Amino acid sequence: MTARAEGLSAYIAVTAAYWAFMLTDGALRMLVLLHFHTLGFSPVQLAYLFVLYEIAGMVTNLAAGWIAARFGLTSTLYAGLGLQVVALLALAQLDPAWAVGASVAFVMIVQGASGVAKDLAKMSSKSAVKILAPAEDGGLFRWVALLTGSKNAVKGLGFLLGAALLATVGFVWAVLAMAAVLAAILVAVLVAMPSGLPRGRKGAKFAQVFSTSANVNWLSAARVVLFGARDVWFVVGIPIYFYAVLSDGTEAGNRGAFFLIGTFMALWIILYGAVQAAAPRLLRAATRPEGALVAAARGWAWALAAIPAALTVAALASSGPQPWLTAVLVAGLLVFGVVFAINSSLHSYLILAFTRAERVTMDVGFYYMANAGGRLVGTVLSGLTYQLGGLALMLGTATVMVALSALASGRLSAEHPEVTPAPSG
Repeated sequence: MTARAEGLSAYIAVTAAYWAFMLTDGALRMLVLLHFHTLGFSPVQLAYLFVLYEIAGMVTNLAAGWIAARFGLTSTLYAGLGLQVVALLALAQLDPAWAVGASVAFVMIVQGASGVAKDLAKMSSKSAVKILAPAEDGGLFRWVALLTGSKNAVKGLGFLLGAALLATVGFVWAVLAMAAVLAAILVAVLVAMPSGLPRGRKGAKFAQVFSTSANVNWLSAARVVLFGARDVWFVVGIPIYFYAVLSDGTEAGNRGAFFLIGTFMALWIILYGAVQAAAPRLLRAATRPEGALVAAARGWAWALAAIPAALTVAALASSGPQPWLTAVLVAGLLVFGVVFAINSSLHSYLILAFTRAERVTMDVGFYYMANAGGRLVGTVLSGLTYQLGGLALMLGTATVMVALSALASGRLSAEHPEVTPAPSG
């Protein structure tokens, strides 16, 4: 097998494993949110369920970059898949008779383990692209966009799957079924994974995970507030608002609301993933210099900020949940998804363009620690802002966070020595 064919086989195996993981991750997010909402949890309590998930992601990304550099990318990928199976099996042991405090604590711990698993798998998959992607004709942007875009489409299907499983087979059987499928995928990947990924180097030091690159640091700062701006409405606020609008309080009405909310969240993520995958073509990345893509990251961030600003105005103009407001929110958030996807895809490409091959796992780990930090801030603010000020405060907070992302993107430099010029033809 040629080196190119071997690299492609490794990329396909990594992508397939990441797909399987993200399907269960999306389904689990929707299962937990809707199941505990029906048990009477408040928006803030629902946000607490995901806090340790995001904290664990921050710590994991920081450490996983060094672990992968020390022990190899496949080891962190396998560990992520295996830990997710354990987390799913543990979550199936949840007893509805437990007190609210005990339930919250237990789910937070299990979600924390799932957060560790997710970020081990993510860091491994994203770092592998830097190693395996072809250097010519914008290959790096194409490969990272395909991995990221397809992952988000699969995660969107996971949202729909989670809502459907909750409405049909219930919480416990849904979690057990996902654990069984993911365990089978892990075995298949262990057997079929070709060589081609680095096996680690003994000299890697943990202190090296902290980047000295100004571009990596500013891009990480932009990532914090970009993903915080998404999760401030995505995690708790909008699903709970839609549930209030769609459910009539009956069992049948609850099931119908589950399907509709799951469908919207799935469509949003699938649209987001499709646009991410198409971003290199939409941005003409193969024929544009690196400096133009850096400038594009700034412009697209400011364009994104206008969308939640407009939705905030609509929420302030409404006296409460109304059909026209719900329609505006659905349309506006879908447009937000398109523009957000282009921003996210540019970030995912630039972090790999800014780093060097010998420290890719550590720079990517640091960057995704920032990503998890943004999700943590967004998760906490999602429950808090919705409970304190409803849609208007929640969407206004998202607007401010996107504007901060645009300001941080404005500090990126195309002249940085780690930026390699893209092919001009």
